[in-house]
Amino acid sequence: MNLISKVSFDDTAVAFSSKSDAELYKMFLLFKAMNSNTFVKAGGALLTTALNLHLPVKFVIKPTIFNHFCGGETIEESERAIQELGKYNIGTILDYSVEGEGDEKSFDATRDELLHTIEKAHRNKNIPFSVFKITGLIDINLLEKVQKRQELSASERAAFERGRDRVNAICRHCYERDVRVFIDAEESWIQDTIDNLTLEMMELYNKEKANIYNTYQLYRHDRLDVLQRDHENAIKGGYYLGAKLVRGAYMEKERRRAAQEGYPSPINPTKEATDKLFDKGLRFCVKHIDRIAFCNGTHNEASCYLLMELMEEHNIAPNDPRVYFAQLYGMSDNLSYNLANAGYNVAKYVPYGPVVEVMPYLLRRANENTAIAGQSSREFSLIKSEIERRKKARK
Repeated sequence: MNLISKVSFDDTAVAFSSKSDAELYKMFLLFKAMNSNTFVKAGGALLTTALNLHLPVKFVIKPTIFNHFCGGETIEESERAIQELGKYNIGTILDYSVEGEGDEKSFDATRDELLHTIEKAHRNKNIPFSVFKITGLIDINLLEKVQKRQELSASERAAFERGRDRVNAICRHCYERDVRVFIDAEESWIQDTIDNLTLEMMELYNKEKANIYNTYQLYRHDRLDVLQRDHENAIKGGYYLGAKLVRGAYMEKERRRAAQEGYPSPINPTKEATDKLFDKGLRFCVKHIDRIAFCNGTHNEASCYLLMELMEEHNIAPNDPRVYFAQLYGMSDNLSYNLANAGYNVAKYVPYGPVVEVMPYLLRRANENTAIAGQSSREFSLIKSEIERRKKARK
């Protein structure tokens, strides 16, 4: 097989093959701005204030940061991104990124929108997965109360059952339409409840293959143990485990809350510890590929190379449907396009939703880019390299 030697994440010609010169220069300007912590923080604060005051800033946001990191305001608008990625054998994961009002009406609306994304995926070979957050369907305070095993009132029990019904409706629809779905991980104080609901859905709908996937945030020191536990339960229950491995998205919030409430932080003490645990997770999934289908959700080049090596060692074909790589739309194209070009299964998370309602997601994305050590600098340097390469090629 030996495809690994043919994959270079420094190959900018492949990484930016879908971008015109004008699009590449636009990316250059965007990442140049995002390379500055000061600019991101000040710009984010100004945008938040403008949105709170209902000022007309959409005309500034949509053609810039929104269009780079999002597919569109609707499923229909996202078609352009789906087709663009599909041309390069990269799948789309439509991610409805609107943070609802937290009431029954918004939970029902989110469920209905997710059912639309599943129908879209069913009809489109370029959409291999759907995705959702449990907090889009059930009140976060209720999830926390269930996790703490606090007694629920009759109305709370009814609300939780309605939430479970929404989760089940989505998972059942995925099963009936043969669409795989990621259930995203969230904060540790509600994650046990999310895990239990997800495993309940797996037991129902993963009998023949993995349709429902749980998400494991490996920056938490207990998550490898949980992954191993879930694998054992899948064997006992006679179903397949779907696992999406990520490093994690709530580190600062988790540490802050642990400090405030006086309990041990669930987060690994160092990035190295997280990297080590993540790699152990990949090794475990590959070793148990007969029962686990999994997604390597990472922007880390070393983790991508490791998985390629593991696949080769275990004679797993690059296009084996049980193994996927995934990155966020607008980021790490050097990973996504080069992996897809070598025949690996790759998908991009493509958020969508009304500009104003997706802004919390976009502001987090901008902050994460500057917070991830070297992420914006790496993106920026790759873009500069491709601009220079194209200039030289024309001479």
